[in-house]
Amino acid sequence: MVRNLKTMLLKWASDLDWRFLILILTPLSLFIFISLSYTNPFSSFPNLKTLLHPNTNQTLTLTLTPFQSPPPRSNRTSDLESAWIKKKKIKLDRSRIAICLVGGARRFELTGPSLIENVLKFYPNSDLFLHSPLDSGSFKFSLLKTAPRIAGVRIFSPDRLPETESQARVLTARNSPNGIQGLLQYFNLVEGCLTMINTYQTQHNFTYDWVVRTRVDGYWSAPLSPENFVAGEYLVPPGSSYGGLNDRLGIGDLKTSTAALSRLSLIPKLDAAGYRNLNSETAYRAQLTVEGVTHRLNRLPFCIVTDRTYEYPPARFGVPVASLMSPGPLSGAKCRPCRPVCVGPCVADVVGAVLDPGWSWTDWENGTLELCDAHGEWEKGWERIFDWVAGEKIAAVRKRIGRLRMEECVADLEEMRRRTVLWDAPKADEICRAGLGSVVRPV
Repeated sequence: MVRNLKTMLLKWASDLDWRFLILILTPLSLFIFISLSYTNPFSSFPNLKTLLHPNTNQTLTLTLTPFQSPPPRSNRTSDLESAWIKKKKIKLDRSRIAICLVGGARRFELTGPSLIENVLKFYPNSDLFLHSPLDSGSFKFSLLKTAPRIAGVRIFSPDRLPETESQARVLTARNSPNGIQGLLQYFNLVEGCLTMINTYQTQHNFTYDWVVRTRVDGYWSAPLSPENFVAGEYLVPPGSSYGGLNDRLGIGDLKTSTAALSRLSLIPKLDAAGYRNLNSETAYRAQLTVEGVTHRLNRLPFCIVTDRTYEYPPARFGVPVASLMSPGPLSGAKCRPCRPVCVGPCVADVVGAVLDPGWSWTDWENGTLELCDAHGEWEKGWERIFDWVAGEKIAAVRKRIGRLRMEECVADLEEMRRRTVLWDAPKADEICRAGLGSVVRPV
């Protein structure tokens, strides 16, 4: 039977039209070739498209069955970037990071929880350093008891700082609310935080890989991305540059951060280099220049919550105030919770056409910025706007601080003190009394 079957097949093959066989074998061979090199079908046969379509510009479309077609280029790029950021985050989590937080408490019940969630807890192995003057809002720092790690806290009663001749030559009082003394107090806050970091390093015999310097009054709408940590370069946000560099945040390794945070001790060097009439931002840029530090710009998802009033609409050298409802990122622009009065094309008319691009410009393209009318106090009902923007978790913290009682405040600060390695601050009841006093808070 087998012999008869073989004879039948041979007879069938001999009778088959050879042209039909070629018609079958040609696409079958092509399919096998493509399947074996499916990751890049044309990598080893670059002229295949030309051979198949010699007289046209037609694009060859291949279905890579049974394999999955590769994703579009844009998605593939996004996936690669996402993978790189995840890898960078893992590396940063194994690094030593110091978070330097400076400034007065002010609206810390609004800004503090966002900072804790999007910076401190996002990098849970980082060490927090707080350097702040004692004022009526200092009790709000009790919120930091939930920070993962607290290395140092210094809350002090500020004294007037002596003004040297070199400082008088290098700095200008123009556009500073408190003149040169105001600049010196701010510079002292920043460099004082660097001193705390150096002391901690010496006591524990190690050095930090990274230093993040930011402000107490910064509201963070999203986490601080790992892409902002670049060795050998100092990162600053774009916008709000006032002729220099935006000094509301900085990220760098220890070497570049030391140059950026030495705001007082580098003034004699700026004087010797011939710098004159510098504001905070131009002095900031000059510091990096004389120290040979390269800076880079990247937009960041934070803004500076302000109670100050500003002319609206802003003139050429005015200050635009962003609504917290802005999509952002706002890169440290002044902001407040408000119903925006200027969106879309209006922003281009105000910011793009009126403001001096080298002075107080902030990013506004693609609908990322919406403006408040900030010529008066915060509008009635701002709490509802803030709670809607910030979400239930942060809104609950705001409400808790609003009804905080004396004994709760003291207990929270005492817990924070116990978790802090270096504590240099007044007693908890003194800090709480400065803000809460004898005011009766609702239960």
